[in-house]
Amino acid sequence: MSLYIDDAQRHRIHQLRASWRWRSEWPTWFLIVAVYGGWFATALNARSIGMPLAVSILAVLSCLYLSLQHELLHGHPTHFPLFNALLGVAPLAVWFPYAVYRESHLRHHNDAHLTDPDLDPETWFVSAERWRSAGAAVQFLLVIRNTFFGRIVLGPWFSIVETMMYAVARIARGNGRIASAWALHLVLLGLLAAWLDRRCGISPALFILGVGYPALALSAIRSFQEHRAADNIPERTVINEASWVWRLLFLNNNFHSVHHDLPSVPWFALANVYHEHRDAYLQRNGSFIVRGYQEWLVRHVVQPVAPALHPLHALNVRADQIALARASVAGSATLGDDAAQPV
Repeated sequence: MSLYIDDAQRHRIHQLRASWRWRSEWPTWFLIVAVYGGWFATALNARSIGMPLAVSILAVLSCLYLSLQHELLHGHPTHFPLFNALLGVAPLAVWFPYAVYRESHLRHHNDAHLTDPDLDPETWFVSAERWRSAGAAVQFLLVIRNTFFGRIVLGPWFSIVETMMYAVARIARGNGRIASAWALHLVLLGLLAAWLDRRCGISPALFILGVGYPALALSAIRSFQEHRAADNIPERTVINEASWVWRLLFLNNNFHSVHHDLPSVPWFALANVYHEHRDAYLQRNGSFIVRGYQEWLVRHVVQPVAPALHPLHALNVRADQIALARASVAGSATLGDDAAQPV
């Protein structure tokens, strides 16, 4: 569902949809050719480029590919989901099947559930139940994960493990669609890894750890504090006025509040849509704005940006603790009264 600032913006966007740029989506087609062409050209020439540089380039292009997959699942460059899926099914970023990512991300776009660890599949908060069962060591890691450093280093690992556990649970309950998506992904991943090893000299381990993991780490920069816990739903989503390099890498998804209001607007138009109504968007999201990822880096490199336990769940934990304490006091008082009775 699209949420417009006003009728004038609605009319303006409907006009833009009729333009050649939006109808043809040539910037997205160009991006697809550039990402695939750049990725495979780098892989084929990895030995001559030098393996460290080649792997670094592939990691950046794989991160850009993740941004491209995000664009594909939102209906670009065509309105045919199956065709878009064919454009995004290649496992260039290693870890997640496109179909699984698509299903998860579209659930994330239910803004009423944003940040709720029981309902939002992309939240970085945890529920009270998970917090209690985590143990001290994992709780410490969950807190560190909410620092800028921890999000880059630990964030991918948590995402990988949680996605795998979710897949195993769903498949165990007989979800054939998830099983098929993972089966296709693993077959394609095996073929790509074998080709990289034999043709390009990039071993499977180097592909997974030198390309796939850094690509997720770069992507985790974008998702750092994209959403905060807030009572007012529009105030949960950030605007990050990042530099052009980050905007290109993340395909303008840093204007995240705009994207959640207008998820069908293509990446190449998000910046203009934002700047035409900048004051209105900042008023709408409660001035939840960051002026570049360096601001997060400076402020939260080792300082958590938010608690790991979701604030509403934390209230429930405190309420349970208070109830338990009161029950304990009441029990002690009862025992005391019983002890005072004559035998």
